Order: sequence, then structure tokens, then C-alpha cells
Amino acid sequence: MTDTSYKRHLAKTITWRIVGTLDTILLSWLITGDALLGLQIGLAEVITKMILYFIHERVWFKVNLSKNGKILESRKRHIAKTFTWRGLGTLDTMIISWIISGNPFTGLKIGFAELITKMILYYLHERVWYRMDYGLEKRKLE
Repeated sequence: MTDTSYKRHLAKTITWRIVGTLDTILLSWLITGDALLGLQIGLAEVITKMILYFIHERVWFKVNLSKNGKILESRKRHIAKTFTWRGLGTLDTMIISWIISGNPFTGLKIGFAELITKMILYYLHERVWYRMDYGLEKRKLE
């Protein structure tokens, strides 16, 4: 494991958090009808999500999903990463939205809305980063 992989994971963490936070702010605003509440929810989860995302990236970096010696195809791996990340992220969003809004149903609504938007956005984010060599010494695209 090289120092460049940490740089890559940190860069992915930051770019995903920008995309994810903007999505959370917009969804929270649309669901609550309150732009300030949407902003509070989106900004509150910046730190928790960056920590969770970085840990998620490090775990997936170490996961060996090989079948008969062949590494799992990138698209399947990205779909699996999408689902595991979305589970963590949705739970975090639901809890934060509940705490800030004071309403557990608001947390549930925002969390369930994110299930769809964030999975699509995350998969696209993974595909973009898969095509980039930043933080990688050598690799062969599948």
C-alpha cells in the first residue's frame, strides 16, 4: 500500500462529499420546504460522511473479491461498493436529519429519497474515478 493510494482516497472522499452534500441540501430543502433546514442538514453531515467514506474506501481497498483467482469485474465491484456505501450513508443521513429537524419521519423521507439519487450519483462517481490514474502507480483497466 503506497502513500499515493491515501491521496487518491482522500481526493475521492472530498469530491464525493461535494456531490453528496449538494444532493442532501437539495433533497432536504425539497422535502422540508425549508432552505435553511436543508442547508443545516447538508452541512451537518459533511464531517461524519467524510470520515465514514474514507473508512469505507480503505476497507474496500483491502477487500479481495476474487473468484477462481480472477478479480471481480470493476462494474460489479462498483455496484457492490455502491450498495454498502449507500447503507452507511443513508443511516447517517436519517439520524442527522431526525436530530436537526426533530422529526423522525423527516429523517426517513430524506434518507429514502437519497437511496435513489445517491446510488446513481455514487455509481457515476466511481466510474469517473475508475478512469482516472490519480494516486495509482500502475494499473490495467478492465
